[in-house]
Amino acid sequence: MLYNPIFQNREVAGEKLAELIRTQLNKQAAESGLKPSPIVYALPRGGLPVALPVARLLDCPLKIEVAKKITHPRNEELAIGAVTASGSVIWSNNRIFRFRFDSREKRQASLNLAMDCAKSLETKLSRACSQVSAEGATIILIDDGIATGMTIAAAATALRKLNPAQIWLCTPVLPQKLIPWLHKWGEQIIALATPESFLSVSNFYVEFPQIETEEALRYVEQQSVIRGSRE
Repeated sequence: MLYNPIFQNREVAGEKLAELIRTQLNKQAAESGLKPSPIVYALPRGGLPVALPVARLLDCPLKIEVAKKITHPRNEELAIGAVTASGSVIWSNNRIFRFRFDSREKRQASLNLAMDCAKSLETKLSRACSQVSAEGATIILIDDGIATGMTIAAAATALRKLNPAQIWLCTPVLPQKLIPWLHKWGEQIIALATPESFLSVSNFYVEFPQIETEEALRYVEQQSVIRGSRE
């Protein structure tokens, strides 16, 4: 099936998403009479170019929450779950993905490998993040697209332990059918596009390059520098 790209690149998508998030935050503030205290969390690496324009527009900290897909031990292209650096895990409910013929040891090995990758990336990026408490805050959790929802659900599970007031799951594009399931993990689901037909996030972008770790680190540092110069 052929797809027509919706966004030029992640940065442009992030600018559009930022406007929508700000509108929703203002609407909630008007309805409740309480001004939310937002903190933007990105799923690195691809979520960072989208999240930076949001953090800039909201003038709030930009932090990261690393989640990695857990792949089937006999098929590295098949994601069967996701895990964060802190060990929050989401497993796929799809029976096709189950380990009928694999031992628990192999399942645990796949989990450990994904968690080690998450820990490694978090170590490299977290040093540039602002040190702020998420307790009582509105967490704006962002990725460049949501295909299965497992990684952002795992990330939301980990962030829920920080006792935020709310968690918003935000992205430029996600499948329409996934929205009810995502409400298990976030109070608000915000997306610019929710197509019924969905194969790969990259299909919705004209430019969708791989984000290397050093580039990801620069995105985090940019917002820290901007906010630090104002304090």
